[in-house]
Amino acid sequence: MFCVVFALLLGICGRLMWLNAEKGEGYGRKVLAQQSFGTNTNLPYRRGDILDRNGVVLARSTKVFNVILDPSIVNMDEGNIEPTIGALVAVYGLDANELRLLLKEKEKSAYIRLLRRQSLDSKLAFEELAAQSKKITGVWFEEEYIRNYPFGSLASHVIGYTVGGDIGTWGIEQYYNDELIGTNGREYGYYDSELNLTKVSKPATDGNTVISTLDVNVQRGVEEKIKEFLAAWKCENIGVIVMNPNNGAIYAMASNAGFDLNEPRDLSAYYSEEEIAAMSEEDTLKALNRMWRNFCISDTYEPGSTFKPFTVAAALEENLVKAADTFTCDGYRMVAGYRINCNRRSGHGVVTLTEALMKSCNPALMSIGELLGRDSFHIYQEHFGFGQKTGIDLPGEGGSILIPKENLNVTELATSSFGQGFNITMVQLASAFCSLVNGGNYYQAHVVEKIRNAAGAIVYESNEVPLNVSVSAQTSEFMRQAMFMTVDGGTASLAKVEGYLVGGKTGTAQKGVRDKENQKYVVSFVGCAPTDDPQVVIYVVIDEVHDEEKKASSSLATSLTSEILEEILPYLGIYPEGEINYHIDLPVNDPTTDPGSMEEGGIIEPQEPAQ
Repeated sequence: MFCVVFALLLGICGRLMWLNAEKGEGYGRKVLAQQSFGTNTNLPYRRGDILDRNGVVLARSTKVFNVILDPSIVNMDEGNIEPTIGALVAVYGLDANELRLLLKEKEKSAYIRLLRRQSLDSKLAFEELAAQSKKITGVWFEEEYIRNYPFGSLASHVIGYTVGGDIGTWGIEQYYNDELIGTNGREYGYYDSELNLTKVSKPATDGNTVISTLDVNVQRGVEEKIKEFLAAWKCENIGVIVMNPNNGAIYAMASNAGFDLNEPRDLSAYYSEEEIAAMSEEDTLKALNRMWRNFCISDTYEPGSTFKPFTVAAALEENLVKAADTFTCDGYRMVAGYRINCNRRSGHGVVTLTEALMKSCNPALMSIGELLGRDSFHIYQEHFGFGQKTGIDLPGEGGSILIPKENLNVTELATSSFGQGFNITMVQLASAFCSLVNGGNYYQAHVVEKIRNAAGAIVYESNEVPLNVSVSAQTSEFMRQAMFMTVDGGTASLAKVEGYLVGGKTGTAQKGVRDKENQKYVVSFVGCAPTDDPQVVIYVVIDEVHDEEKKASSSLATSLTSEILEEILPYLGIYPEGEINYHIDLPVNDPTTDPGSMEEGGIIEPQEPAQ
């Protein structure tokens, strides 16, 4: 028995010596593989969604998979090579010869990314093949998320987009980037004795979901009307803001033609292929920045007669004028040796305070501005929020440019009273106008209503407490009535919508140097509906209409406003009441009532000083 056992031991020792000499290296690699980590990767978080106020998804992150090859595992057994290559070819259509060459040239590599951003379906198909054969090994999947925007260019300037590293650029994506991003997790893996990968992971923390104040239906309606307008007319810029005057929530905000959020560097909406090909790198960058720029919050311009309601409101608050007061208009007013014209050169005659707004009478407004004086006028400009940013929750907001109080001399005060000589932004005037018609409460404009975390808990909610009281309830009531009369029978009659009480004010402002040979204008309309209980404020601004006959006519802005309101009011739950016939016969040649006229004139003509 001793000899038999001794012989067996000698045989085992000999076998071990032979195995160590012939296959020791291969077994050593297997042992090392069992003892070392096969993977040590980040588990990516999912960037939070952006929703509209009704829960419609505006931006979401979709999980995709990178296909990773580990040649060091595949090459442990030559019998694994062909089955693994076959599975990769069958599912992903890769070239078999290239895979064989890759496994040979980088046989000791542990990480080769074969493909990026593959679908879940393809991953499941590969895993199904791998489950059928243990020879298919050394392939694993790395998770990644890609950002996509289901509605393409809809609300592009408000939503923004993301760039490499999941960083938000422009819009909500940038402003709320810290809320939308999450924290990556970690995944560790090791191979057991059968070379099966066992994973241990620390899960990622996903980003928060941002619920915006936007309404998809309202936004779509606004953008469709803008596209129709741009197809019929050419202009440098066009912007539309629709907001709730009772809390400052933005329902829609659109600038120009927007851009495709899924392809944010695509300039084809603005330039032809030939024009894009001819651009230098600098020209391309300028074109992109212009396309990405949100005209509604970033650009400044002279408001023109849309500012007149604020001058009137300030005088009412100071008890300098009353609703029954009258003013005389001779068609112009001499101020410091300059003739400042009214829109009706023959004059309006005697007008009431309401008629001064209805007929957009410059001399009446200059008289009111004179009553205010430069100190009170400047105080009220700032009181209504002009001269400072609104603080809207979007990046890139511009600041207005007011004439300093010490420089508000008689001429500057006269022109400022009807909205020329200083610059503002759209969001500033829209926010201020909301306070004029809602009873006097100034709310901060905002585009995000609330934020909730991955568990569904609300972690942020917008503050809908008024920041300021701009005017009294009595002044606000007068302004609503005057705005209704301006639409009902004044210069803004084209803003009417059948079945609704619409009020508002038109504006036409000259741009830059007052050059009679090459005058440029900004035409606009700001209004509310219904005027007896305003639920929506709309502001339309059209910058530099290219048509010579229409370039100074606010009728383009009022007509566009009417079309937009007719489209969007039912979506907001505001329905027409009764059957109202708004038809008014307008004398064609009367610039007081003709909605196509240059109703905000204000041309300053130097005169010889009186002897």
